[in-house]
Amino acid sequence: MSLLTTIAISIVILLHVLFLVLEMFLWNTPFGRKTFGLSADYAKQSAPLAANQGLYNGFLAAGLLWGMISTDGFDAMVFFLICIIIAGIYGAITAKRSILWIQALPAAIALSLLFLQQ
Repeated sequence: MSLLTTIAISIVILLHVLFLVLEMFLWNTPFGRKTFGLSADYAKQSAPLAANQGLYNGFLAAGLLWGMISTDGFDAMVFFLICIIIAGIYGAITAKRSILWIQALPAAIALSLLFLQQ
């Protein structure tokens, strides 16, 4: 895998680890509420849902990492990057438009680089 592709996929992994931390551990903190624009009451009520969402983001990061370290992880990386792109598009449509740029775009760039090296 090329260095540029490795960097792009690594950025996607780091983003999803960051999402995991924000959603699972920082959701109810002032930083988490400010990041997502939440009231204290709403953050408290939605914390279990956010933690679940964070866990899924962690699984996406783990899947990409698994693909990167596997001897033949191309298919796994393609699968997880496509999952991230779809989730980002869905999030942009249903929740907040910026999800498209923060989640889907980096994954689309990484996927494009992955295919270009083949």
